[in-house]
Amino acid sequence: MNIDERVKAGSARRRIAGAACMLALLAGATAIAGPREQAKRMHDRLAGVPPTEAVLVDMAADIQAGDAIAAAETAMQNRAFYDVTLKNFATPWSNRDQTVFAPLNDYTATVIGMVRDDVPFNTALSADVVYVSNAPGLPAYSATGNAHYEQAESGGVDLQATLVARQQSALLGIPAEATAGLITTRASSEAFFIDGTNRAMFRFTLMNHMCRDLEQVQDPTLPPDRIRQDVSRSPGGDSRVFLNNCITCHTGMDPMTQAFAYYDFDETQQRLVYTPGTPNAKYFLNADNFKPGYVTPNDNWDNYWRSGHNRTLGWGWGTTATTGSGTGAKSLGQEFANSQAFANCQVQKVFKAVCFRAPQNAADRARAATIAQNFRSNGYRLKSVFAETAAYCMGN
Repeated sequence: MNIDERVKAGSARRRIAGAACMLALLAGATAIAGPREQAKRMHDRLAGVPPTEAVLVDMAADIQAGDAIAAAETAMQNRAFYDVTLKNFATPWSNRDQTVFAPLNDYTATVIGMVRDDVPFNTALSADVVYVSNAPGLPAYSATGNAHYEQAESGGVDLQATLVARQQSALLGIPAEATAGLITTRASSEAFFIDGTNRAMFRFTLMNHMCRDLEQVQDPTLPPDRIRQDVSRSPGGDSRVFLNNCITCHTGMDPMTQAFAYYDFDETQQRLVYTPGTPNAKYFLNADNFKPGYVTPNDNWDNYWRSGHNRTLGWGWGTTATTGSGTGAKSLGQEFANSQAFANCQVQKVFKAVCFRAPQNAADRARAATIAQNFRSNGYRLKSVFAETAAYCMGN
């Protein structure tokens, strides 16, 4: 090795050593983080803005006293928790692109309002509720447009202070029994009831609130008797494709999407349309693909996933309120939201939002499971999930 090579090698070793020292210092700083540092980290992650000195002192005192949950509750009193954190948390659920950059809408506003008011979140897919802003100067809520929310956002309206609950049935002009919380908001209807066969609403509800896509719930062991006519039994002339691929999703999905048979988003009117007693024409598209297939007569649904391996999703978790069958979207929303998978999913989403990572080791997974249990025990109060998760991730 010549002198130039030795100089370069020595320089490289010094850079590596320096980096190692810096990492050690950072690790040490984290390990000895005191209540004040923990309070600031907690506030930054929950509200996304620095705390005032007075708030920081109060939070640090709570942490020092062993009550990190109280500190988190203090952080969530900041309006930015609602205007920014919760807005970014819920907005991807309201659109097909799953982007956080979509405008404020009735879906997102309803999530924010339910969290603020401690409305049991297991009613999020069934309640007759939608949140609007009572800030002066805004256009009224419209079943045919989103101007109310877009102007609220562009005007910097304080959502924590101005959101109020209204009956979705009254504002959308549908019967109370046809409302299904977030499922039947205008934003959700425009994104997931538009065109297609209403299977998109099922898939995105599964993704957004059960944290599973269709590939993760495939089951070829269930009866195919409710698969609609539009699904070919021999795609490309090969029945093996149906028997080994198509059937694995449709056996469970089609009996449940029957709950949406009376819903459509009318692009001409730009609104949700509900036709009780008359299944929408989209349920009979491509009937010639397999004439003997199932013909949808009504909105009665059955959850075949209560059998087979998807029974591990924990249907009716600790409740007898759901039985695996029902009529319409409201009861299907109750079936979803009273499952263990629903509770676990909310915790997983909060964990990612607050800890900036998914649960990744045994300790994380054990804590997430405990928080999910507490979520159910605490009446499905989502703020408690944020508080417990923030306390777990505040640093040592």
